[in-house]
Amino acid sequence: MSKPKRKRSIIVRLLVICLSAYMITTLIGLWRNLNEKKKELSELNTQLNVKTADVEELKVLLSTGSEQEIVEKAARQRLGYVYSNEEIYIDISGN
Repeated sequence: MSKPKRKRSIIVRLLVICLSAYMITTLIGLWRNLNEKKKELSELNTQLNVKTADVEELKVLLSTGSEQEIVEKAARQRLGYVYSNEEIYIDISGN
């Protein structure tokens, strides 16, 4: 009579071990996912700070500057335009 009870005990132990292993692997996967999302959030916060600084700079420029300054800054930064009498030096050393 003790053999069937022994088999049940072994089966229950195996089920508990399998369930524990499954839970541990799931937790490890969730932990990795959480760390990736934290890194992504940090990068997005950095981008947000940069964009916020850009917006503030544009607000200041709009409130204090003229339209000509805004257009000149956009032409220089985005389009690479320069005045005809300016000399441009390009550093090709990579430093």
